[in-house]
Amino acid sequence: MSKIYYPYNEFRDDLKTLTQKIDKKFDAIIPVARGGLSMALMLGEYYDIREVYAINTIGYNDTKKLDEVKVFNIPDLERAKKVLIVDDIVDSGDTLIEVLKVLNRQYPNITFYTASIFYKKSAKIAPTWYVKEAKDWIEFFWTEDLKEKN
Repeated sequence: MSKIYYPYNEFRDDLKTLTQKIDKKFDAIIPVARGGLSMALMLGEYYDIREVYAINTIGYNDTKKLDEVKVFNIPDLERAKKVLIVDDIVDSGDTLIEVLKVLNRQYPNITFYTASIFYKKSAKIAPTWYVKEAKDWIEFFWTEDLKEKN
């Protein structure tokens, strides 16, 4: 599998594109940590939403997909009605499916929407909004840039 580096400038431009596609208002934003954290910070600022929480998942060990996705650190969403879940990529779809299953079980009266920068057409679920189709492994700037030698 080939790897593609994804720089900050492209990320920023893609987030702008994503905001043009999103046609709803939200009470809260939940990034899937860690991949969705940078998105959630910037979208929270853009939409002036202070209720930016995080939900944790483990579905990969480096580039190896694990047998099951673990979801933990579920935020308190009792006052929310519409929530945007964000992640950098919907790859197999397993993470998003599991996050939605857990959140819908705990908060059946909340409407959840999903957004990602990248989406693989082979995924079991599609996000509500996405920007690009992914065909390769994406090396995100937040994963790679601090590893560079000075």
